[in-house]
Amino acid sequence: MSIFVGSGPAVCTPFLEDGSINAEVYQKLIRFQVENGSDAIVACGTTGEVSTLNNDEHVEVVRIAVEAVKAGDRKVPVIAGAGGNDTRNILELGKRIQKVGADAIMLVTPYYNKTSQRGLIEHFSLIASEIDLPIVLYNVPVRTSLNMLPKTVAELSKIENIAAVKEASSDIVQIAQILELCGDKIDVYSGNDDQVVPVLSLGGKGVISTVANIAPRQMHDLVMKYLDGDTKTSAKMQLEFLGLVRALFADVNPMPVKEALNIMGFNVGKCRRPLTGIDDSLKTELTSQMKKYGLI
Repeated sequence: MSIFVGSGPAVCTPFLEDGSINAEVYQKLIRFQVENGSDAIVACGTTGEVSTLNNDEHVEVVRIAVEAVKAGDRKVPVIAGAGGNDTRNILELGKRIQKVGADAIMLVTPYYNKTSQRGLIEHFSLIASEIDLPIVLYNVPVRTSLNMLPKTVAELSKIENIAAVKEASSDIVQIAQILELCGDKIDVYSGNDDQVVPVLSLGGKGVISTVANIAPRQMHDLVMKYLDGDTKTSAKMQLEFLGLVRALFADVNPMPVKEALNIMGFNVGKCRRPLTGIDDSLKTELTSQMKKYGLI
């Protein structure tokens, strides 16, 4: 069974003026997502500024997300980002995340020190053997400088609790090869908001999305219309999204999407250093795209 089918926003982590986590606003963001059709919540992903959270903060953000979903009328899975470049630390963190009620864990490939394809297999296999949760592999070479090859994904798909891969390589041929090699052993989610329909057309199950932070209903509908057979409308929505996607990724993610949420009145605060705010010209373009799409 799939962890989810549809749209899973990689939810921004809001901060107070002093840089601490704004739990009240984070709960508000989770409610906004669930009430507007999102099919999963992804806490502590790249868009959630996971690399700036210490382990205690990381676990607390996941706990808040789990509790916020539990408090609502509609239940969706909470997927917790927990990847990194230290296998031992991920094991410790993953066990803590499991205790606070996450439904699945998303593990990015190791970065900076990187590793070989064999190292990836050993890394993910060890974590999967010690954490009793479904695992989403996360491949994003533009950030990690390490590409997880289709044959590696196929080997890892033989492990029972490795359930899915978030594919953000932007290489549609590679994504096709993953689906060719793995069949129904593993689900594929688009990790790029501008490639959702192409991934769905190959057999993908949805998207783990940045755009869904500000347009949850629209991203949910884009996926579901495709899966329900209305591929023409879904493709039209994908094309209409492109201007907004370009604006949201014209500077380092999540700087633009946090600005967008602030424009919408969510008061998510600033990004943690070393990230900064966006310049006025991008803010003007982002505001224009949000108005065009009816978000403000």
